[in-house]
Amino acid sequence: MSKTTTIAFDADDTLWHNENLFEEHHRKYCQLLSEYHDAETVESTLFRTEMRNLELYGYGVKSFTLSSIETAIKLTDGAIPSDELRRIIDFGKDMLAHPVELLEGVTEVIETLSTAHDLILITKGDLRDQERKIAKSGLSQFFRHLEVVSDKKSEDYSRIFRQHQIDPRNLVMVGNSLKSDILPVLELGGTGIHIPYQLTWEHERVASAPNQSTNFYELESIKQLPELIATL
Repeated sequence: MSKTTTIAFDADDTLWHNENLFEEHHRKYCQLLSEYHDAETVESTLFRTEMRNLELYGYGVKSFTLSSIETAIKLTDGAIPSDELRRIIDFGKDMLAHPVELLEGVTEVIETLSTAHDLILITKGDLRDQERKIAKSGLSQFFRHLEVVSDKKSEDYSRIFRQHQIDPRNLVMVGNSLKSDILPVLELGGTGIHIPYQLTWEHERVASAPNQSTNFYELESIKQLPELIATL
């Protein structure tokens, strides 16, 4: 591969914890609706609602909360009391107000890599929420560019690379999602470094990892990243 000059990072579940908040919401949500349906029915119905609404609402906590309300109304045939709908709204507000918790070693790794490489942050979701998390993370000073996008497909990455005059052959993308962070960048000729998170949303799962090649790597921890980057 060409010399690495730019390192792009995903944010949620790559730099800070995120999916664990959704997991906790799911637990409380299923408990709230337990008198109406079993947890499996609640989860599967909610997921179908989310997938239906993605085109309208996009990604993020607000979208998730709206889909949770819609699902609750559907599963109770409209009988769910207003105070229980209020609790679902409060679940979402709690997620939006939750402190940003960085993964272990993130600050040191980002600071180290920023001294020799241009860093870019590419994250998808609700603009206001992502901007809040970026600001609270304390990491923005290390990134040359901060990009919040509505989706992460190859055309979204292509637009960003053109805008910032980045040759994908000289770029490494670091993320926890094979589907959103790694595969689109590999398709464009870049290098992907996959660092799995402990939880993966069903929508982000893929059947298998890319074939082992010179431009795909997998690490157990972000703390291993500087050593790998030094070899590329």
